[in-house]
Amino acid sequence: MKTELKILTPQGMLGYGIPEEHFWRGVERGVDAMIVDSGSTDPGPYLLGLGKTLVTREAYVRDLSLILSAAARHKIRLFVSSAGGPGIDRHVDEMIELIGQISRENGYRFKLAAIYSNIDKTLLHQRLDEGRVTECGPSGDLTHEAIDQAVNLVAQMGGEPYARLLTEHPDVDIVVSGRSYDPSPYAGLCSLHGIDPGVYWHMGKIVECGANCAEPKGRVILATIRRDSFDLEPMNPAERCTPASVAAHTLYEKTRPDMLYGPGGVLDLRGARYEALDERRVRVSGSVFTPSQQYSIKVEGAAVSGYRTIFVGGVRDPILIGQIDTFLDGVRKRAEATYPELAAGQAQLVFHVYGRNGVMGDLEPLKHVVPHEIGLLGEVTAPTQDLANAICSSVRISVLHMPYPGQLATAGNFAIPLNPPENPIGPVCKFTVYHLMEIDDPAGFFPVRHLEI
Repeated sequence: MKTELKILTPQGMLGYGIPEEHFWRGVERGVDAMIVDSGSTDPGPYLLGLGKTLVTREAYVRDLSLILSAAARHKIRLFVSSAGGPGIDRHVDEMIELIGQISRENGYRFKLAAIYSNIDKTLLHQRLDEGRVTECGPSGDLTHEAIDQAVNLVAQMGGEPYARLLTEHPDVDIVVSGRSYDPSPYAGLCSLHGIDPGVYWHMGKIVECGANCAEPKGRVILATIRRDSFDLEPMNPAERCTPASVAAHTLYEKTRPDMLYGPGGVLDLRGARYEALDERRVRVSGSVFTPSQQYSIKVEGAAVSGYRTIFVGGVRDPILIGQIDTFLDGVRKRAEATYPELAAGQAQLVFHVYGRNGVMGDLEPLKHVVPHEIGLLGEVTAPTQDLANAICSSVRISVLHMPYPGQLATAGNFAIPLNPPENPIGPVCKFTVYHLMEIDDPAGFFPVRHLEI
């Protein structure tokens, strides 16, 4: 047990690129561990539904090569969580294969442990029947049909699997895990050193994003953690952490500013304090973690819900821009008359009008500002790619040629920058499972495999 831990986060997401100079500056500070996240639901459900990775294999090799060289040369323990993006078992094994390839090429030797997060549909069906599954946010009630639709199903682990692994195998060099709550590797490591849970959960929530809490936002950050507080320092000399920047990032990806719910409990931030140590470092203390009476984990499942085709272009005619909503309503009605799948809800048509409420939609406070030009993105989702292509082509032609009151130029007032004008995007995914499931053994629920690289 150590009275102080130093944890280096090389980047908020593995594969996004690590600045070598800043990375080695952090390594040379004598760190106890490197922790880097590899997953997210920020891109939506398609990574999980299609089994895709967040970045390319080449991007992973580039970042891992740098990190593994530090792990080997300086004997620094490495954690890679939510492997590949969605954290499915296959991505864990693929990440291990990449680590093995780099290690063989460079003569590295590591003891590696893998923690897997795929769960069996039968178990989730059983827990649903037992009344041990609840909604997560606005996900609604889970159904057996939604479970069966899921292509991949993962559970989001807390800190306990990491803590148990390190307790039983203190000589492990690298831990590669499946789907994890982003701060969980930090929590699992810190829990073995007498650090207050409020401290390590708050610290992990901030630094799992790298140096995003700095001004300007950066990549490499060093956290120094003690029993009752932690210090943050970006490794780029041009960046600095301030009480305002760190407190602001505490609010990142949260539904409310004072409570943060996660596996096994809630982090209460009402007593958090942010103190400037100097111009570049901040000390944080005062947060409290309250365990829940029943331990729950989030379960994620995704399935293909259709196929998408899009078109994009611009309008500069002030006569058309002034009536664009009415015009697009007419385009929609024409499309529904031609393709009954739209009227029946089997296919969907969505317009994004950029330059006029395109980003915020109905939440836009400046709804009635008329710009001099707009960008129009039309997207069609249908049960098959062929049907999506056909509807999208018909809609695009209507946007180009459908008449409107006051029209002067009849050759078309929609400028199309791409050829072909319609572009098939491919499968569209949806979360069929995004729920909380009660478990009895948060440490033993997730299988572990050990190997030497």
